Amino acid sequence: MVLLDGKKIANDLKAEIAIEVAGIIDQEIEAPHLAAVLVGDDAASQTYVAAKEKACQSVGITSSIYRLPSRTTEEELLQTVEYLNNDDDVDGFIVQLPLPKHIDEQKIIEAIDPAKDVDGFHPVNVGKLVLGLDTFLPATPAGIIELLKRYNIKTEGKHCVVLGRSHIVGLPISIMMGQKKYPGNATVTLCHSRTKNLAEICRTADILIVAIGNPEFVKADMVKDGAVVIDVGIHRIPANGTKSGYRLKGDVQFETVSKKVSYITPVPGGVGPMTIAELLVNTLKAAKINRGLD
Repeated sequence: MVLLDGKKIANDLKAEIAIEVAGIIDQEIEAPHLAAVLVGDDAASQTYVAAKEKACQSVGITSSIYRLPSRTTEEELLQTVEYLNNDDDVDGFIVQLPLPKHIDEQKIIEAIDPAKDVDGFHPVNVGKLVLGLDTFLPATPAGIIELLKRYNIKTEGKHCVVLGRSHIVGLPISIMMGQKKYPGNATVTLCHSRTKNLAEICRTADILIVAIGNPEFVKADMVKDGAVVIDVGIHRIPANGTKSGYRLKGDVQFETVSKKVSYITPVPGGVGPMTIAELLVNTLKAAKINRGLD
């Protein structure tokens, strides 16, 4: 069994980005600029945005955070989005999800300029992804693809089973794995909460990508010997005897599944670091386009 070390690969990727950013700055051009809009005080969102800010600093990308209170109205958030759309100093920005329940997330996503949508969630960018056109790829699926590529995992002709159909992970990665390129060219089955014979289908997977949002949902009896398993989930599970009072678990029962597979991502340290690294990739891409550097 080989661990797919997302932390190591993310650090390699960030080192490559840092070189490119330094090259831009050496031309006396402003560093790429990523902005994040954080509404409310959701602890997980705050942690994630802080990690993004730290990652930006590590590669020389300028980072700014717009912190808005939970009571922010939809109209006020739309005004912030419009401001960032028109700010030439900002190459790309994200609106951290989830948003407070009184705000329509899809309406906010659609208000973002597709040219600055480094999350890759705007319908224009999603449409380009489906057609295989150049665009900003959603960070988590892009991170999965990069892991498969860097570990030289064969995907052509393989059966890839994706658990979960979210617009952020499951649906886009199912599309990307089926596209005519590497990594890709797989035969893809997209499963969800209404799928019948789920365990049986999982056992047919050469590559199993799990983004179902249920801690340790996938057990050893759902995975065939030698499969490649990508665990996207991350959950805080109460645990006595730990300093934090919890342990981080994925959607896969790592202790049992890891004994059967050829490759597997750990939690933490697998897909998570890759997600942040790919956001930096998109920010650099946006800066190159905006400044005519491509």
